[in-house]
Amino acid sequence: MIGLDTNILARYYIDDDADAEAGKQRAVAQQLIDSGALLAVCKTVLLELEWVMRGYYGFERAEVALVYRHLLAMETVEIEDRVAVERALGHYIAGLDFADALHHASYHDCESMAT
Repeated sequence: MIGLDTNILARYYIDDDADAEAGKQRAVAQQLIDSGALLAVCKTVLLELEWVMRGYYGFERAEVALVYRHLLAMETVEIEDRVAVERALGHYIAGLDFADALHHASYHDCESMAT
């Protein structure tokens, strides 16, 4: 199994035509992710990816959700704490900040969350 960094996922999902180096990295990321190899993505990478898509590239909430739905649907990708991530995605789609949604979903056994 290969653990993926945020940069690999960003290059796979974001087409940055303005950066020639990013284009080369995109080809490598696509080859790896589409290879059929078993891959893993941890929650911290998902937090970073949302920030990169929203904060740097200006993705809308619906676009981020589409990326996450695609990633969750990939049979060769293991997502850390998948149930919490799926729950967080639902809260994110409903309007909660993704980081807060993931924190909240990760504390599902707690009676409340202090912030």
